[in-house]
Amino acid sequence: MAQPTGPSPEQMRQMQQRFFAEAAKQGMTPEQFQEHQRQQLAADAAKQGLTVEQYVNQLKERAIQEHQMRQQQAQQQPQQGQGQGQAPHHQHSQTQKIPVNPGAPPKPEALAVAKFLRSQDLKTRTCILDGQRKEMFKVKRAFRALQSPAYEKAQRKNKLLPEVKDEAAARNAVQLLPLSMLALRVTKTDPHEGHNHAKPPKDSKRIKGLWTVKVERDQEFEPMMHYVWLYEGPQWKQKALAAGVLVLIMAVVMFPLWPIMLRQGVWYLSVGMMGLIGLFFLMAIFRLILFCVTVFVVPPGLWLYPNLFEDVGFFDSFRPLWAWQETKKTKKTKKTGKGSKTTKNETVSGTGTEVDATATAKRTAVTKRHQAPQVEEADDE
Repeated sequence: MAQPTGPSPEQMRQMQQRFFAEAAKQGMTPEQFQEHQRQQLAADAAKQGLTVEQYVNQLKERAIQEHQMRQQQAQQQPQQGQGQGQAPHHQHSQTQKIPVNPGAPPKPEALAVAKFLRSQDLKTRTCILDGQRKEMFKVKRAFRALQSPAYEKAQRKNKLLPEVKDEAAARNAVQLLPLSMLALRVTKTDPHEGHNHAKPPKDSKRIKGLWTVKVERDQEFEPMMHYVWLYEGPQWKQKALAAGVLVLIMAVVMFPLWPIMLRQGVWYLSVGMMGLIGLFFLMAIFRLILFCVTVFVVPPGLWLYPNLFEDVGFFDSFRPLWAWQETKKTKKTKKTGKGSKTTKNETVSGTGTEVDATATAKRTAVTKRHQAPQVEEADDE
């Protein structure tokens, strides 16, 4: 039986699949990755003193020889039984490998499935892929979303969505995502793996729970596997915001061409805003002067509100309208009062047996709680 002179179509498909996966892993388009390989081949051929064509032919001959040797070894090995041959076939059907084609445009059915899944709560988490933040989800949550009543309702409205009745149909629907480069399977990796430098210090800032992932060559669909979104969804909000910013900039630049009424309105508005800011400054200066006067006349000093420098809301800054300056003694008394309230709440929220044990325990607790205001009043005096 004649030996084949080249790889079979199945092997060609596998080589093409590895090519596209490697290009996606490097973050390049197939054309860019092909150009990168050409440059590398030219450099390797120059090192051996050959032309690019001679070097490529040499590599092809080596590959064909290795392929023929593998086939000969496979023919020499004894054939295994039928029962042993069915187990790998069953396992292969469970972990189906899908070739991806990054150069082809996404299919309408794949876009429809991606849009639906993006609108669902898949409990995505942020990960780092090739130095960029991406969203990652589990396959099992995509299966649940595709078998939910919401998908049935969406499928009746959008005929592009494939019909899903069981998990096998849901698996086929999810397979559309990597085929159109809308989502790819990833696994967690160490960002410092393969580096020769020392491990980063323990105090280096690292966001907890943020994975660094890499794209896997085999696109499988087990429930616990993770897929990363490459499809960002419709960008109309970002485009509308960018258009609005551009229009605003153009409007400001073309201010001399505005109608006279609009320019007068902008002038009155700017004068009013400047007056309001000046009023705030005058108010702050007046309340500071009033406090400095009352510190010596009626200590400890009087503050007039609103207090524009406190971290409170607008209406809370006017409550109360005025107040005395808080001394260290007053602040300590307030802290003691808060501690008494906390102790009281802990006593009440404790076990019911301690509260209702005996009448003597009740009277003791009441006496202790009653002593706290007396101590505060003595401190105030």
